[in-house]
Amino acid sequence: MENEEEVLATSNEPLDPNLHKKHISMIERLSNRHQIRLDNSLARQSESDSSSSSTATAPTTASFLSRFSDSKRSIDSQLAQSRLTDPAQLRSHLDSISASISDLEKLVAESSYFLPSYEVRSSLKTISDLKQTLENLNSELIPKKKFSFKNKASKQDRDRSVSDSKQTAPGNADSFSVSLEKLSFQVRDSPGLRNKNGETLVKNFKGSEIGEFTVSDLDSCEVRLIGSVRALFVHRLKNCRVYAGPVTGSILIEGAEDCVFVMASHQIRIHNAKGTDFYLRVRSRPIIEDSTGVRFAPYCLSYEGIEEDLREASLDEETGNWGNVDDFKWLRAVQSPNWAVLPENERVGMVQISNSGDGIEGN
Repeated sequence: MENEEEVLATSNEPLDPNLHKKHISMIERLSNRHQIRLDNSLARQSESDSSSSSTATAPTTASFLSRFSDSKRSIDSQLAQSRLTDPAQLRSHLDSISASISDLEKLVAESSYFLPSYEVRSSLKTISDLKQTLENLNSELIPKKKFSFKNKASKQDRDRSVSDSKQTAPGNADSFSVSLEKLSFQVRDSPGLRNKNGETLVKNFKGSEIGEFTVSDLDSCEVRLIGSVRALFVHRLKNCRVYAGPVTGSILIEGAEDCVFVMASHQIRIHNAKGTDFYLRVRSRPIIEDSTGVRFAPYCLSYEGIEEDLREASLDEETGNWGNVDDFKWLRAVQSPNWAVLPENERVGMVQISNSGDGIEGN
């Protein structure tokens, strides 16, 4: 080919028709060769770009940490501005921070399948600290009750009030104390099922606007929760069976003994559970603390419309995380003795529930 190019470059004499045709043919061959080279080069470049793009979009721990760090800085900045915010705008400002923390929590849940266990625990601890700071600001900046003028109480009424307050003071057998982390649940006074013994309790969330729901202080009860909610709080249950549809956010269980839970959620945290079985579908690793004798198996609940509920909650696919439990009180490399996988021959079958029959609606 180099010889042909030299002929073209050095031929300055007039050409006869035959020679001119040869030159035209030579130019066409050179042009075709050049086009082939160009096409091959472009193809190699396209393959390289495609490979780089694929590598860039693959989820990595580094990309997660970068996003997490950026979001945390933004939330920290919002928290720092809270005391300077116009009181008329304070509620919406704090609600916006709460939504940002929820988005950060969702990021951890969606990324947990490829993150190292340490990064998951560290991220959840950071989120817990952010929630604590927000809760402290809520308590400090927003009064729990509005002031209202009332007729002055008589001395007898004041004495009765003082007497009543002493009877319900902390330390009374019927009272209980909670940490600030759980305080938000009580202040919200969310709808729920409370203080029941030996009953079947049913709540259908379909068509309702309930975001958070509470199940607390039950003994020997069966609880059926049909439909979806954003958050579920479970406190002080003994010898109960709880069957719950999908929770789009988090489940917090505080105090459970000799119970069975069948639940689906993006995140679940279990504290102070004893001798209890959990049948779970969860997007992130379940977390246990101060718990013993707890066992885990896959989700096994069925009711009319559950497939659609699971799909809308992005819980329609089994992740296998029900068996990837993090015990925050067990930091050794070996398996925690506080939890185990429930043997298949001891598992219950598919549980079918409905909201008809002998169930009573929660309030």
